[in-house]
Amino acid sequence: MGKKNESVRSRSHSHSFIGGATRNRTGDTWIFSPLLYRLSYGTSFSECKYISQIRLTKNFTKKNSIWNHFNDVVHLQPHLYCKMDILFNTLDNGIRLVHHRIPGLVAHCGLIINAGSRDETITEHGIAHFIEHMLFKGTKKRRAYHILSRLEDVGGELNAYTTKEETAVHASFLKEDYERTIELISDITFNSVFPPKEIEKEKDVVIEEINSYLDNPAELIFDDFEELIFSNQAIGRNILGSPGSVKSFTQEKIFDFISGNFDPLQMVFCSVGNISDEKILKLFKTHFGYIGAKKRKERINDTWVYKPDSVIKKMNTFQNHCIIGNLAYNIKDPRRMGMFLLNNILGGQGLNSRLNLSLREKNGLAYNVESNYNPYYDTGIFSLYFGTDSQYLNKSISIAMAELKKLRTTKLGAIQLSKAKNQIKGYLARGYENHESLMLSLGKSLLVFNKTDSIEEICEKIDNVTASEILETANDIFEPSKLSTLIYK
Repeated sequence: MGKKNESVRSRSHSHSFIGGATRNRTGDTWIFSPLLYRLSYGTSFSECKYISQIRLTKNFTKKNSIWNHFNDVVHLQPHLYCKMDILFNTLDNGIRLVHHRIPGLVAHCGLIINAGSRDETITEHGIAHFIEHMLFKGTKKRRAYHILSRLEDVGGELNAYTTKEETAVHASFLKEDYERTIELISDITFNSVFPPKEIEKEKDVVIEEINSYLDNPAELIFDDFEELIFSNQAIGRNILGSPGSVKSFTQEKIFDFISGNFDPLQMVFCSVGNISDEKILKLFKTHFGYIGAKKRKERINDTWVYKPDSVIKKMNTFQNHCIIGNLAYNIKDPRRMGMFLLNNILGGQGLNSRLNLSLREKNGLAYNVESNYNPYYDTGIFSLYFGTDSQYLNKSISIAMAELKKLRTTKLGAIQLSKAKNQIKGYLARGYENHESLMLSLGKSLLVFNKTDSIEEICEKIDNVTASEILETANDIFEPSKLSTLIYK
């Protein structure tokens, strides 16, 4: 919602730290670096049942070979590999807290809600994203201008994003403005009134947002591909909705969606900044403790009906755009670790990915080329994408398929596997250095797994992946008979 995320992001800058782009469906559906929660089950204690307050201290020593390598290669700051203090707390209403105290002038915090566009009915298509916009339009005690100015006036930034599975409101600010920020996030999340006049105005804004993506085939094709893979299923529908569905939204529909999906038991408040445990706990209890407890219906595991398909759409674009992909592993599947490594090798953010080397560097056939792996609660999706001139389309497809075949038929050697693991570890370390990303990642990890992992534990899991496992994953996901293709011409 905030200004930073309303800008259109170029594809070359949409990569996350997982070794592959994380799809950014809209300017305000920004995705943070998700490695910390997508690659880990977290540190288990009390059988994942949180008592009133738990404090964990992670100790990382320089003696560990992983950290010797990290320090030599990426020059990690001392607070990352020596000690990491994490505070956990759960209120009576079920809202959870995860806080990591770090030195510094700037702090970050946010509230992540386990509700997104996949939780919509067909008549609600796009309402989760619309609500995210409307949270900034007025509360019981603030008008829109006062919401926007509350942090901007002191040099802070309030923002929000929507994905298919969650909604988040988060902020970056000076550490002395912690109370101002937490109170504001609580107010707009739980006390928004959604004025009918503002709803009507925001409909036009969102429709213009939809139109902007219709003008961007390199983004639009990802939405269309998910609709192809998840045909007639909520998770396959795009996040923004359609002009028709957006025009149908009313104040009553908004309150109905919130009532049915914004469950305190499915919320996490996350924080990274220089504030004491005592102060953050007091602010957390003051501004979130008054929320009443309730329980939404459980998100059920859908039965995915997938039939591989090939579709060509006439789009009259200068380039041809192509996506090839398949269903993949869900966010809790232990095979996802190997899938992340495999995706990074194939078309991750590194310039040395196989697709980039073969399509761009060796043959000069494409400017934008990448592969993606997005795991969801109960499913996942893999895709590779490139844009090329029409005369090179068939050749580019042949080269891409040849790269998939190599990964299916040739096991990685020891050196290749070691390099792939070290690359992922480097991305992970860089993600830890981005404190806004770390804050959101800790929060999402707690939301999904009810626990968090240390970076050392994640690296151990990376090291445990074998070449045989990667080969097996490649033969499962890259099997030609399972692949779907979507082409814009």
